[in-house]
Amino acid sequence: MDLGLRGKTAVVTGASRGVGKEIARTIGKEGANVVLTYQGNREQAEAVVKEIQGYGQKSVAIQLDLSNEKAVAELMEKASERIEESIDILVNNAAVWPTNYIKDMSLQEWQKTIGINLDSVFLTSQGFIKHCLFHKKSGRILNITSQAAFYGSTTGHSHYAASKSGMIAFAISLAREHAKDDITVNNLALGIVETDMIKDSLQQKGDYYVNRIPVGRVAKPEEMADIAAFLVSEKSKYMTGATVDATGGMLMR
Repeated sequence: MDLGLRGKTAVVTGASRGVGKEIARTIGKEGANVVLTYQGNREQAEAVVKEIQGYGQKSVAIQLDLSNEKAVAELMEKASERIEESIDILVNNAAVWPTNYIKDMSLQEWQKTIGINLDSVFLTSQGFIKHCLFHKKSGRILNITSQAAFYGSTTGHSHYAASKSGMIAFAISLAREHAKDDITVNNLALGIVETDMIKDSLQQKGDYYVNRIPVGRVAKPEEMADIAAFLVSEKSKYMTGATVDATGGMLMR
């Protein structure tokens, strides 16, 4: 199925590894140019860039500290300038997943997680909306959220769960504000995915996590990327304000 992504240009945050990397690769294969952001590992990011360029698409990597509000707010302008294209798609994927229980958590730690996981989504989305309106073009925003947004956390990730829940409410509001501008905003709720972020936890408590998944296995990043590609494509243009669950049955609504 042709997703209609050829000639589109996407920004994918946190795309040097994990789910973000696979989203960038998948939409690159589908014909989109890709600007990917990374925090620290330039070598990993450049490897993804080279792979996408190998598909015949433009691709660049931008180092981005999501706690730097000014840099995040200026991302769309910088991305468009670097890749020499206007931006059609934004995938808010980058996030942190720290562990601490509420009774031990400092306000600073709470605010840092909310800042990186939620405030950055506000800033990138705001910049993207302005970019689309200025260029008089349609747009697709996809936020990568979590089943924790609905179920919360009992394992020391309350700040993460709160940030992901806030992301959903924000997306619904943004979708309502700009539906008539042909800018759609959707969420993809993930369960447990085999990535570096959760690797240590899977090694320590693999059975605990797998037993929580009705389909009986942990997801592969590539599986999530296929769903994400559809959600930013022309095939999903009648969807907005929606949250698609890809949790292996952990989240059933």
